[in-house]
Amino acid sequence: MERLQAFEEMLKDILAQSEREKIVMDDLKAQGKEKTATYRQYMGNRLMYSRLLDLYRKYGLLE
Repeated sequence: MERLQAFEEMLKDILAQSEREKIVMDDLKAQGKEKTATYRQYMGNRLMYSRLLDLYRKYGLLE
């Protein structure tokens, strides 16, 4: 049961972090800063989160 709880916490954190970073990226984009290192780092993170969430969906762990 502890393992399931850890998974649920990790999933919640990934979803929250992804949303926070999207907000920051939207702000940077509105300022025309898509070529900054910060924006690119967030983009890399979002791609990683997307891939991770796709794997969860593939294995039926996320709808």
